[in-house]
This record gives sequence, C-alpha cells and structure tokens, in this order.
Amino acid sequence: MKFSLGANQYYWPAKQTQEFYQQAANSNADIIYLGETVCSKRRELRLKDWLELAKQLASSNKQIVLSTMALLEAPSEVSLLKKYCDNGDFIIEANDVGAIEYCRQNKVEFVCGQAINAYNSPTLKRLIAMGMQRWVTPVELGRDWIKNILSEMDELNLRDKFEVETQAYGHLPLAYSARCFTARSENRSKNDCELCCIKYPSGRIANSQDQQELFVLNGIQTMSGFCYNLINDVSGMQDVVDIIRISPQAEDTFAILDDFIAQHKSPTYKKLANNHSNGYWHKIAGMQTI
Repeated sequence: MKFSLGANQYYWPAKQTQEFYQQAANSNADIIYLGETVCSKRRELRLKDWLELAKQLASSNKQIVLSTMALLEAPSEVSLLKKYCDNGDFIIEANDVGAIEYCRQNKVEFVCGQAINAYNSPTLKRLIAMGMQRWVTPVELGRDWIKNILSEMDELNLRDKFEVETQAYGHLPLAYSARCFTARSENRSKNDCELCCIKYPSGRIANSQDQQELFVLNGIQTMSGFCYNLINDVSGMQDVVDIIRISPQAEDTFAILDDFIAQHKSPTYKKLANNHSNGYWHKIAGMQTI
C-alpha cells in the first residue's frame, strides 16, 4: 500500500504553499501531486514555479505528478495544459478528457484523475490503450463497485496494467461550474472576483436551511460539506486499492497522513468527528457514516 498527497484543491498564498511542500518533502507520502486543478485565475504559483517545485521534491525520492485543470474554458487554458503535458520529466494527472486525448496523441503516460467519469471496465480498457497508468476512482464509487470492476479487468488480463488510487480523506470534489460560487457568496461576479477564494484556505461552508453543513464552496468547485474519512476502512481497502490519497488540508495534513499509515500497519477503531462521513465507500448516502 502506498500513500499520496493529492493536488491542493484550495487557493493559498505562495508562501503557505511553498512551506506546505517543504514539509511534504520530509513526510511519509510516497506520491505528491502538484498543480492548479480548479481555476486558472489562481496564479500565486505559475507553471515554472510548479516545475521548479516538482524538481525539488523529486530529489526526496517521491513520485511527483503534475495535475491538470478539471474544467477548461479558454484557449489560453488549453495552451497551458499542453505545456503541462509536454514537461518531459513528470507523469500527468489528467482531469479532463482533452488532456487524455493530448497525452494519447503524444504518447505521454498519464494518471486518470478523479474528475474523469470512469465507471466501468470497458472505459478502463480504452484508457489503458490510450496510456493510462493509474486510475483515481470517482469519489462516489464504493468498495463493492470498485472490486467488481477490478474482477472484470482480471478477466480481461488487464488488472496488472494499472494502479488504483482512492481519496480517503478530505472534502470531496463533487462538481465544477463555469460560475464562481465563492465570488457569488460575496456578491461579486466571476470576472470581478478579486481572487476572494484566497481568504478561505479551507473553502467556504454552505449550510442548508436547518444549518447542516451541506457543501463547501471553493471557487468554481462544489465540495462535500462533510469531510470524507476512511480511517476505519483502511484494512478493507487493501485488496482493491493500491494507493490511498489524502487531500491537503489547511491544518494537520501530515498528522492525518501518519494516522492512515499507522492504521495500515496496526488497525484500531477511530471515532469519527460529527462532520465526517464514509457513506460512499459503503454504498449508502455520501453524508452518512458507518
């Protein structure tokens, strides 16, 4: 079992981001994802900064993956995507079908990101033929669904052609929109957002009318209101998942990572916080907990 730090979903100042990845270099993560996946207006770090950071982190004997945007809306974003894919040193996490096609055309190996709707074995078979080396499962897929797909891939003699990675901690990215909900929450338009999401290092909670934490607004991204936490399901993941992903948090990311690693070595029951859930993994409503 390996452990990864997914690409940071939030918008942090450059100094905070640099300090986070300095800690990541000394962490127990096996794989680190880098890059902006949510909004191209977030430019505290640009491509050259991400590449420089990637080279620094690669010296710490970790696999470095460059993550691409999940929603492309302008020619400039497509141009930037191509530069990511043409970096020549690091594998790509493709979060858009256009990125996958560009990688296929240029024979660049890629990770199929969780923003890609890959839900069955025919899709995975096609992605493998296009160069996929790893499948990050869509957030709503549970253990049984994943296990059934992998059984079908076994029958096709393709299971050994790719790795399986699942997010096990963090607010789940549920949807992307052309509109910016964080800006709207401040009565701003997207074009006049003033990059206000940098004020919310963990996103902005949107409660229901009965004050339930329903969603987290993160720019154009809508995330789950509850934090997904599979700490008690690590032992049950070992026969279906190769890599456990921890999504970066504004606080305690590396303590959480170490807790998951310890749980892998010696499972013990952990009481989940009231605003944590594991429903999707158990094929029930995502906000529920077993």
